[in-house]
Amino acid sequence: MKSAITISLVSQAKGGPFVFSDGLADGCTLAAALGFDAVEIFPPAANAIDIAELQGLLDQHKLKVAAMGTGAGWLIHKWTLTNPDAKIRKQAREFIRAIVDLAGGFGAPAIIGSMQGRWDEKVSRDQALAWLGEALVDLGEHATRHGTVLLYEPLNRYETNLLNRQGDAAAWLRTLKTANVRILADLFHMNIEEEDMAAALRAVGALLGHVHFADSNRRAIGFGLTTMGPLMAALRQMSYHGYLSAEVLPLPDSGIAAKRTIDSFRFYTA
Repeated sequence: MKSAITISLVSQAKGGPFVFSDGLADGCTLAAALGFDAVEIFPPAANAIDIAELQGLLDQHKLKVAAMGTGAGWLIHKWTLTNPDAKIRKQAREFIRAIVDLAGGFGAPAIIGSMQGRWDEKVSRDQALAWLGEALVDLGEHATRHGTVLLYEPLNRYETNLLNRQGDAAAWLRTLKTANVRILADLFHMNIEEEDMAAALRAVGALLGHVHFADSNRRAIGFGLTTMGPLMAALRQMSYHGYLSAEVLPLPDSGIAAKRTIDSFRFYTA
């Protein structure tokens, strides 16, 4: 397994669950100094990143891009893939498609989390899932052009009412007409929704594509109540070789959160 840590470039997300938020250069320098393998980037839009600058930082610090988030489309514009307005659904999909292309250029997947949206009195659950599935098929197949996958993240009940549990999400993904979408299992969301987190990981099986390495309180592993032993045993049993990426609150500050994360990563992967 490999280590990654988050860098947010979205001013509206300041104070959210991203460890570093003072720019790519600062985040890459600090990540490399602590020994992380990669960075997970949360950009405001695909065109907000200077590709040459990022590649230079990655080369300089011997880092990879683990993934790129698309949630700024929701945070800034309030776009989702399940909005009842077809125009907004199209804007959401094209925003994500551009990040798929950006991330794919670095050999990384894009993440669909908050942009999945939800169902309500204006949109039935069946309709919302149909629209979401159509978008995942389209964007997942688009990611094949870069030799990457698309990541779908089940969120907790307070953030979406579509698919909250890993097994339910995996079963639904298996019905779609694409084999290029994987599950992003976020341990924070799982702590809210799952009775047995290790069993939930095993239910995902080969569809597991990425893990958000976060404790029960959304702080770095070791600052909450999550029992990591059974989870790591499940990941080893599944032969998971992907990233454990810290999408965590920068508490008590970014430096301590990052240091605790890499220390925990080394302890549990030793």
